Amino acid sequence: MLRAVDVIQHKRDGHELSREEIAFFIDGYTRGAIPDYQASALTMATFFKGMTRAETVALTEAMMNSGQVLDLSELAGPKADKHSTGGVGDKTSLVLAPLVAACGVYVPMISGRGLGHTGGTLDKLEAIPGFRVGLSLPEFRDVLRRSHLGLIGQTPEIAPADRKLYALRDVTASVESLALISASIMSKKMAEGIDALILDVKTGDGAFMQAYDDSLALAETMVAIGRGMGKKVSALITDMDQPLGRACGNALETIECIEILRGAGPDDTRELSIELGAWMLHLSGSPHGLPAARARIREALASGAGLEKFREVIALQGGDPLILKLLQLLIGLGDAVEVFQNFR
Repeated sequence: MLRAVDVIQHKRDGHELSREEIAFFIDGYTRGAIPDYQASALTMATFFKGMTRAETVALTEAMMNSGQVLDLSELAGPKADKHSTGGVGDKTSLVLAPLVAACGVYVPMISGRGLGHTGGTLDKLEAIPGFRVGLSLPEFRDVLRRSHLGLIGQTPEIAPADRKLYALRDVTASVESLALISASIMSKKMAEGIDALILDVKTGDGAFMQAYDDSLALAETMVAIGRGMGKKVSALITDMDQPLGRACGNALETIECIEILRGAGPDDTRELSIELGAWMLHLSGSPHGLPAARARIREALASGAGLEKFREVIALQGGDPLILKLLQLLIGLGDAVEVFQNFR
């Protein structure tokens, strides 16, 4: 008979945990049968002793299966998402998600809030008047079916073990564990019902992982997890030695994304968004390889299809798409900021 204390001792002594041990512990912690102090002990043992790739995959699967795993098979077409480890001015999701959706790929994007010094995708979306990131899963499915795009936060049904463990790691100085970071990110993404995932792993002074070797290790671990679970996953390691784009702050970054979708905005954010979006199309089975995928994303940007898709999802999720029209009438980011804030 498995006991939590035996699992903790096993990891404390540097042994590899079995899939059964990991599943037992995560299930018990999610149900409340295993208390916080024992979960804290296991996370700290993991922090010091690490996990093998097999353990990390098993942990990801156990956390994913602690809640509902979306089945989007009724949507005929590829489903893809993107995850970034975050950085100063990192805002590409609001650009690439509408562009990829405009190219016919379903993008069920379940995002997070700020981590450390950077705002999250949800924080930026909530700068749009009325935009609802707290949709129920049935509402999310409906928006996704109607627009090929849905932008929400983690619901109570998705990976509840991750929510509990993340809060625990945050107050027990065990956030930086490579295995725990990877399992936390990938358990949520694998629960989305996607076929493909592109990872944007930042490296540099403004990134969570400042050393390139650490960023590479994180990227390799997450890719191995995703591929081990039968998904098409790739990672780009991108520079965060300086802020991305010109704007920092949730409302300002949202405005900058709209400017890019209008064909303007800073080159670095636009080009990174195009590259990540192209990888999403490529992994989703876009014909003729990555160069053709880049061309499709650029066409969706140049034609205004991406901007129209963003307007569509804003309206479907309770926001006021008039803000896009107001911004289009303005010349200069400074005027846009003033009107945006007054409109709210």
